[in-house]
Amino acid sequence: MEAGRILAIDYGKKRIGIAVSDPLNLFAIPLVTLSNDNNFFNELGKIISEKNVGKIVLGFPEREDGSKASIAGEIEKFKETLEKKTGLVVVLFDERYSSSIAWERIIQTVPSKKKRRDKSRIDRGAAAVILEDYLNSVK
Repeated sequence: MEAGRILAIDYGKKRIGIAVSDPLNLFAIPLVTLSNDNNFFNELGKIISEKNVGKIVLGFPEREDGSKASIAGEIEKFKETLEKKTGLVVVLFDERYSSSIAWERIIQTVPSKKKRRDKSRIDRGAAAVILEDYLNSVK
């Protein structure tokens, strides 16, 4: 069993989706979408403290052929900064199709077309998909 909850991040240049596990690390819960700005690490620090987070899973984009996506270098730098600022272990985990899966779930569960257009739903939903896949891989 992990020490504390696991937090997942779906990184984006404008928005960063956040999901967190339940206390037993069995389920992924879409939590919030934060702006990728100067206040991000303050907000993330509050979440880590409030939710008793012990590990971070960071979505890492790979292509079908296994090569890195164009944003991969930026995500690797973000991982280093995350580790320095939080003091937590940060695990890179394949996020392939997470946004597509999140979008499909939104279509199935959110009847309002206006609410579906809220891109922050996709970001935090994608973080939850990444976390679900990670939790399933370590069971």
